Amino acid sequence: MTITLPDHVIDALMTLDSDLSRAVVRLAQPLLVDARHAPAELVTFGRHSVLLVNPSRTLEQRTGVELLHLPDGRALISFGEATSIAGLELTIKDSLEDRLLPAADRQIFAAIAGILKSARLSDTVALLKRNVIVLETRRPAASIRRTSK
Repeated sequence: MTITLPDHVIDALMTLDSDLSRAVVRLAQPLLVDARHAPAELVTFGRHSVLLVNPSRTLEQRTGVELLHLPDGRALISFGEATSIAGLELTIKDSLEDRLLPAADRQIFAAIAGILKSARLSDTVALLKRNVIVLETRRPAASIRRTSK
């Protein structure tokens, strides 16, 4: 399939992703999601589960985590070697005590705190910190020029 777009639309899409196809998918993704997801939830594959959250800038800013966005609108939490799971849980609990935490973020923080506490107290679950491989597309050089108007 081929699609023709005005240059200004292409420029706008390139600010989302240097790959135009991914930029279009990223914009369309919210329309493709059938159901609302919980603020934070476990997704299980065999014996392993991962914690997926609704993206939140506040979560990134207050905890230092980086959210890896997934096509379904949710995100996977990643964090550096210096951050521990216990440290993250404590930071989230402290944030929940802040009355200025927005309601939508409070739901995300509370859901994460509940999942982490439940896992920590479980006799049948082990909390494991894992690294993930992330491939980041580099932005194209600024010298790209358009010829059509």
